[in-house]
Amino acid sequence: MPQILQVAAIALATLGTGAATMTVMNEDIPDLEVPEGAWTATGALDGLSFDIIGTDLDSGAVLEDLILFRNGTFQSMDCQNYCDFGWSDYQTDEIDGVIHFTARTICPDAPHTVVWFGRVDGGEVVVDATWTTRRWYWTNQIVITATGNSVPATEDIAG
Repeated sequence: MPQILQVAAIALATLGTGAATMTVMNEDIPDLEVPEGAWTATGALDGLSFDIIGTDLDSGAVLEDLILFRNGTFQSMDCQNYCDFGWSDYQTDEIDGVIHFTARTICPDAPHTVVWFGRVDGGEVVVDATWTTRRWYWTNQIVITATGNSVPATEDIAG
């Protein structure tokens, strides 16, 4: 029997008996866990925009962004510029006069998911987020915390 056929026969026999096991060591990292709440799509933040300055908690890198709320949707300009995330639905829950919000944004061209959780109190916002990239061979996550202030609506920038 030619050598190539012998190798193929041994490989099939080995795989058939379960003697060879292949695993991919890719441990998943969960997205930001948003607290339980009475989340609803009210559009309560529509028309608001916030300049935020944050920190990548692992590297300490300073991150600047502009987040926008329009027609029941949310957009991060940094996410938009990086991967054309577009507009994503957001939900709110008002607790003691503070509007809490959450949004899950997904890049259409790459395996990036950003989960946002924030609190808007007057003209100030506090945001926590995770940017998770999942590939079959590894998962990477950037954990972000940020604060910011409202700025005039920027309809023309967001398109």
